[in-house]
Parts: sequence; structure tokens; C-alpha cells
Amino acid sequence: MTIQDFIQLVFFFVLLIGLTPVLGNYMYKVFSGKKHIMLPFLGWLEKLTYRVSGVNPDEETNWKTYTFALLVFSLTGFVFAFLVQLIQSWLPLNPEHLAGVSWHLSFNTAVSFMTNTNWQSYAGETTLSYFVQMTVLAVQNFVSASAGIAVLLAVIRGLAGKSTDKLGNFWTDLTRITIYVLLPLSIILAIILVGQGVVQNFKHYETVQSLNGLKQIIPMGPAASQIAIKQLGTNGGGFFNANSAHPFENPTPFSNLLEMLSILLIPAALTFTYGKMAGSRRQGWTIFTVMLILLLTGLIISLYAEYSVNPVFGHNHLMEGKETRFGIVNSVLWSVSTTAASNGSVNAMHDSLSPLSGMIAMINIMLGEIVFGGVGSGLYGMVIFIIITVFIAGLMVGRTPEYLGKKIEAFEVRMAIIAILLPNMVILIFTAWACVSQAGLAGLNNAGPHGFSEILYAYSSVAGNNGSAFAGLNTNTVFYNLTLGLGMLIGRFGVIIPVMAIAGSMAGKKVTPPSSGTFRTDNSLFIGLLIAVILIIGGLTHFPALALGPGVEHMLLNAGITF
Repeated sequence: MTIQDFIQLVFFFVLLIGLTPVLGNYMYKVFSGKKHIMLPFLGWLEKLTYRVSGVNPDEETNWKTYTFALLVFSLTGFVFAFLVQLIQSWLPLNPEHLAGVSWHLSFNTAVSFMTNTNWQSYAGETTLSYFVQMTVLAVQNFVSASAGIAVLLAVIRGLAGKSTDKLGNFWTDLTRITIYVLLPLSIILAIILVGQGVVQNFKHYETVQSLNGLKQIIPMGPAASQIAIKQLGTNGGGFFNANSAHPFENPTPFSNLLEMLSILLIPAALTFTYGKMAGSRRQGWTIFTVMLILLLTGLIISLYAEYSVNPVFGHNHLMEGKETRFGIVNSVLWSVSTTAASNGSVNAMHDSLSPLSGMIAMINIMLGEIVFGGVGSGLYGMVIFIIITVFIAGLMVGRTPEYLGKKIEAFEVRMAIIAILLPNMVILIFTAWACVSQAGLAGLNNAGPHGFSEILYAYSSVAGNNGSAFAGLNTNTVFYNLTLGLGMLIGRFGVIIPVMAIAGSMAGKKVTPPSSGTFRTDNSLFIGLLIAVILIIGGLTHFPALALGPGVEHMLLNAGITF
């Protein structure tokens, strides 16, 4: 690594830390119904939305009604996305006359974008028309992200509010998040990206003559608008097959910086919002610190692995699959950020990462996508681990566990355990199924431990609603499209429903004033304990699988054996 590489890393994290309270405070004002800078400009759109939809923005609901509204909204989005893909060939804005999508791929893609996963078993430029990209994928990028943040808001109200059964209004939260947060940020980012050279048009694909005299088809399309929200909403689905390694999605070092920063920006800022809504900024900064420590640890290990000498390559710069325009550091920083934040976009091929770097990418996902995680989902996922940590701490000191002044009891612990177990069951059970079935093994591009890692990564990615992949695995088959789709559903709603149940239970509890015996959850001791619990749970669950995949591959690579 050079001095320039270190400067880039420091600059990136200084920007992230500096923008966290700025955006976090703005979102606090939006979510709390206070006056904010965008209200004079977009307030009319919020009112119009309520008038057209018939929503009463002041009506609050309990956790069951809130969750039901979320599920109905998600189901509606899925059905629309599924049907539009099937009839794509009959719809407008299809200059390349692309055919309708197969039923199993339509199912997988509709589930993927509805659950904020954006797993893609297809190449965007050869499979989906401009109409589908805009009305299905881009729209779901907005609303699936808004739904995740809405769940977080309900959880915060349940944890920090006074005794009540009301958690807010899902439709009001969804509207405000979309109009005041995601829409303005996406417009600003899209305009900047267009200025950097990202394509945004409705033209036919261009046919050009290359330097060696061959004809090449250059894809076009409204890419910039979708790329902006895919990054900000931690969605990650690429307009083009190569995702952000494509020069039309990510043309310059400045666009690369902005897209990487956008991955972590809202999840990081939400920790500050959390602290303000909970009545204690220290609580928010405590969670931010835990996330940042885990992110930096993974980044350091990944950089070490990519720069280490090994007998196969004979040098210490592993450039295979990297983005040569931006270098190893930017490729590794992106891989760590995108897997930590449940984004899934890539500017380099994860299948070509060194075994240890690939393992870090998988671990980020396997921890539950809580190292910043998806917008909203990362933070309510962290709340699950906080509940487990507080419960363990209570057992150690002999006191009833409390968080934010409310008692943590058996129901909350059971729900937290369910939310942790369900995604992990998807990873382990579905990976085992694929490894012993002909349909699962048929998609492999590599043998041995790397082939196993390809399958393990795929099911980890969908269970964590991440969407990135070891791209050597062919998943556009009936088996993979259906099992991966089911994994996404469990990974999303198998966490949301228990978390909402916790929020509903906590909402009705009384707040106990802190005393000398209260276990603090905003100091360095709690930070260390929370990190330990996260790593122990993740390690106990996935260490055997990781040892069989990237662990074995790392040792064999050092012995000069590749797969």
C-alpha cells in the first residue's frame, strides 16, 4: 500500500463520520414530524400522497396492524414486479425487443427487489427492458428501502416510548422516508453521476467498431437514476451485468468515491437518528462505534490478505478480478462496505478475492448484516443482538436485564433468538441441500473448497438480503431461482416479524428510572461485550462451514494448489 492509499481510506472514513450527525439529525426531524429544510419544497407532495391514498397521517396503529400493512404492501409490490416481467415483450420502452422473462426468474427477481436483496440471476442489459428497470426495479429500490427504515422507526418507538400500544403509522412513515430522504438524495446523486459520465437516456444500443475492426454493441439506458437509489437504499442491483465495475455505471474515481460513500451513508446516519429518538445520543454513538470497529477489522484483514505474498501468484498484488482503474484498495474497501451494509453492489469480482478476503465478505453477511447493514434493517438487526447482550449481562450481575429503562423478559429473548436462527438456518440447510443435489452442483464453475464457497456465499447473500455473489455460480435455474427466492423471503420477514413483536411488547412496558445498579449500555464495557456476543454467535454458527470453504482454500493456496 502507498501513502495515497492510506490518504484515500482516511478521507473516506472522515467523510462518513462527519456526515453521520448531519444526515442523522435531518432524518430525526423528518421522522419526528418537525420542521426541516425540505418541507417547504416537498410538503405538497406528502399532502397529495395522503389525499390520493386516503391515509390519515395522524392515525397510529399497534404492532400487528403496522406489520400487516407492511406485509400487504410488500405482497402487492411482489405481484406487480412478477407480472410485469412476464409480459415485458408487450410493454413500451423496450427498444431492443427483449422477450418476457421466465416464470422462475421473474419470481426470483420480484422477491429479490421486494426484499431489498437485489440478487440478480440475470444480465440486466440482455434481460430487462427500460420499462421494467424503471417501473419495477427502481421503484422497488425506493419502497423496499423505505419499508426497512419504517420497521426501524416502529422499533425505536417501542423501545423508547412511554407505555402505549401505538408504534406509529406505516403509510405515514413510508411516505415521509421516500419523499424527504430517499428522493432528494437520489436526485442529487443521480445528477452528479450523470456529470461524471454515467448514462441516462432511452436510446437504442449503440453498435461501434472496435480498434481491431470488430463490431461491438454498447448498451444504453436510464442507468444513473437507478444507480443513485441502488446505492443510497443499500439495494445494490446493477443496471448492467458488471454492476459498478461497468464504466457506464461507475466511470471515474469521483463517482467511485460517491457510490462507496452512499452505501454506508444512511445506515451510519440512522445510528445518530436512533440516539436522538431514544433520548440519548450516547446510545446512538455506542452502536455506531460497534459497527465501525467491526467494519475496520474486516477491512484490515481483507487488505492484508490481498497484499500478502503466496506461492501461486508469486507477488503481493492480487489484481485478478480487481477494478484496474481504481486499484486494490478501492476494490477491497468496496467489497467490505457492500457486504457489511447489505448493499451487494460490486466494483470488482468477489469470486476472484483471496480466500481470506472472500471469507470476510461472507462473515459480514453471516453476522446478520448488522455492521451498518441495510437501511433500517441493519440497525434493527443490531437491536436483536443488544437484547441478547443485555440478557447475558443481566444473568452475570444477577439483575433483571433492562434496555433504555425497560425490562427485557422471556418473550423478547425468544423473539430475538428466532430472528437470529431463521436466516442462519437458510444459510446452512440450503447450502447442504445444494451440495448434495445434482441441480445444485450443476451450477458450479469451480471444484473443491472454492466451489463450496460459491454455494455458501450465495445462500448467505440471500439470507442476509445482500445480493452480491461469487459470480462463478450459475444460479439462473429453476432450483436456484426458487430456493434462493425462498431464502430471501425468510431472511427478510423471518427477522421483521419477530422484531416487530419485540417492539409491540416493549411499547407497553413502563420506563424504570436508572439507578446505581443499572447496567449501562452506552460505555466502552458494553461496546466490548456486544462485539464479543456478535462474534461468538457468528463464530459458533458458521465456523465449520467457513473452515471447509475459504479456510481450506487459503491453506491449499499457500501450498500452491488452486481450484
